[in-house]
Amino acid sequence: QVQLVESGGGLVQAGASLRLSCAASGRTFNRDAMGWFRQAPGKEREFVASISWSGSGTYYADSVKGRFTISRDNAKNVLYLQLNSLKPEDTAVYYCAARAGSNYMRTQGAEYDYWGQGTQVTVSS
Repeated sequence: QVQLVESGGGLVQAGASLRLSCAASGRTFNRDAMGWFRQAPGKEREFVASISWSGSGTYYADSVKGRFTISRDNAKNVLYLQLNSLKPEDTAVYYCAARAGSNYMRTQGAEYDYWGQGTQVTVSS
C-alpha cells in the first residue's frame, strides 16, 4: 500500500520557521517528481513547491519564493519543506504529493497521483 505521511506542522508565531517532512512507503519515489500543496480554510488548494527526481530542479509559487525550500532524500524516501519567515497567511493544511514515474514538475494538483493526509501549520500574528 502506497503511503505518504506528513509531519512537522504546528503553531508558531510570525517570523518563525518549521520543517515539514513527508515519509513515503509502499513504493520507491526516486523516479517521481514530488510537490507540496496547501489549503487554507474556505480556500482552494494551492501549489507551493515542486522538485524533480534528483532534487536538482525546483519550482516555487511566487508567494513562498525566497522563504520556503523544498528538498528530498531519496535514500530515505523522504520529502522536506523548510518554511522560514512564516506569515499568518501561510496558515493552512500542507499536503505532499507524488507524480508516479514522471520527472516533470507540475503546479496542478490533478497531475499528482499520490497524496498524504496533510499536516496543519498555524501562524499567529
